[in-house]
Amino acid sequence: MERELFERILNSLIEGIIVVDSDERIAFINDEALEILGVNGEEATGALVRETIPNTRLHIVLKSGEPELNRIQYLKEKTIVTSRFPIVNSQGEVHAAMAVFRDITNVEKMAEEVINHKEMEGLLTSIIDATYDAISVADEKGKIVLVNRAYTRITGMSPDFVIGKMATVDIAEGSSLHLEVVRTRKPIYNARLKVGPNRKEVLVNVTPLFVKGEFKGSVGVVHDISEIERLARELEDTKRLLRHMKAKYTFDDIAGSSKLMQVAIDQARKVSKTRATVLLNGQSGTGKELFAHAIHNSSDRREQSFISVNCAALPENLLESELFGYVEGAFTGARRGGKKGLLQEANGGTVFLDEVAKMSLSVQSKFLKFLQDREIKPVGGNQTYKLDVRVIAATNVSLEKLVASGEFLPDLYYRLNVVPIVIPPLKERPEDIPEIARVVMMRLNQEYGRMVTEIDPAVLRMFEKHDWPGNVRELENVIGRAMISMELEEKTIRLSHIKGILEKPDKRERLPEGSLSALLDDYEKEIIKDSLQRNDWNKTKTSNELGISIRSLYYKLEKHGITDTQENR
Repeated sequence: MERELFERILNSLIEGIIVVDSDERIAFINDEALEILGVNGEEATGALVRETIPNTRLHIVLKSGEPELNRIQYLKEKTIVTSRFPIVNSQGEVHAAMAVFRDITNVEKMAEEVINHKEMEGLLTSIIDATYDAISVADEKGKIVLVNRAYTRITGMSPDFVIGKMATVDIAEGSSLHLEVVRTRKPIYNARLKVGPNRKEVLVNVTPLFVKGEFKGSVGVVHDISEIERLARELEDTKRLLRHMKAKYTFDDIAGSSKLMQVAIDQARKVSKTRATVLLNGQSGTGKELFAHAIHNSSDRREQSFISVNCAALPENLLESELFGYVEGAFTGARRGGKKGLLQEANGGTVFLDEVAKMSLSVQSKFLKFLQDREIKPVGGNQTYKLDVRVIAATNVSLEKLVASGEFLPDLYYRLNVVPIVIPPLKERPEDIPEIARVVMMRLNQEYGRMVTEIDPAVLRMFEKHDWPGNVRELENVIGRAMISMELEEKTIRLSHIKGILEKPDKRERLPEGSLSALLDDYEKEIIKDSLQRNDWNKTKTSNELGISIRSLYYKLEKHGITDTQENR
């Protein structure tokens, strides 16, 4: 589906597109390119580009690695404007090249006829009115002298309203390209603007018009890209649905040069080359999922599925059916035909179990059997399936303590803890904070459409002194909120921008006195009693609310002497 949408988008463009691989063979050519060049698609795909495309320079760009922008090319009776770009991989190597071009022959001819041969105006108006793209023609001073019917359809502005006015009249966001061409006498291609009262997003090409060497005006072709944008959104939605099946990050995305962080990264790099089970230990927000993605992408399974499962986000019965799948009729509401489990979906690849400590004992037992036998049996089914799945688990609590309290199976712990990797909290590596902060700032620039370039040293010093209980996730939140509060023209995050976001109170409430153990016990007792009262002393609801097993709840009730009596209520 993703490839189909991608090809639909490219084939809807009014520009021709050709992509060649490292062997100078045509890997992709869209419909517009086939039309402009007059070549056969089946014959062209896979053929050597220099033997197929006249006057091509893609093989030269592939070899030199240098782009060629807005080159005029003459092909028989056609005039073509071409831009060629090298395509670079993650290692910085040129492994492909792309050409984007457009036939401007008819537009130039029509515009020249409009300006220089008024007697042809009726005929030419009929011709340009028949075109799907909007066309606007401006004179040498930048005043609009002609628009077609598509112009009104796309911009929402009538000819009577715009003709005779400066070519800024239709711009909702951006600057007039007609006036820029009047100033520079040079063409502008593929500029994105918003036009008309509805602020429609368009792609615009404007070329100067010369008669016997004298500048006479300019012609603009406005392409409505709303359909392309719609398809792109559909593609992005599809990507979001599939995102859990693809790892997004590599070790290059992990910021931090401190000794503690480098130890963790080195361990992860080494284990990525094996098929060993990995247990990632770290506080919330330290980047455990980032490590999981990087390990997968650095392994020989990188081309296979990467499936992330948050064990805390799913109730016990749903987690079991999601992991192992189910057969038709396994339970009320089961999908007709059953459902393949995530472990099966990950076959040949990697499954990432986040917050694995939240697994119930029954699911733990079933997952332990999978790790032992490397096979699963769907819920309600009798057939078993042999699987090849690498497991990466993550936890923000001590599994050893949970084993001691009976909340986590010892055998499962030993199966998961083959290669433990500890990801240090941010407060233990303050030297990493400036680097991480700048990486976050650059990423948020893209998300927010900002151009913030610096972080004041005073802000960085405050960051380095902060404890960061929420770790990198908290740092991202603080920087994001600071950037939102900034004026558009501001380029530097200053103390004034984080005021009220990261301030420590001058006075702290006096804490109760006593041993830490006693204080924690008292606090735990009060939390349990409050939860019981909220849930009308329903033990199952209380254990779910507190995120502990029913067995653990009964243990704590006995430990604290909490009984279901009127006195305790």
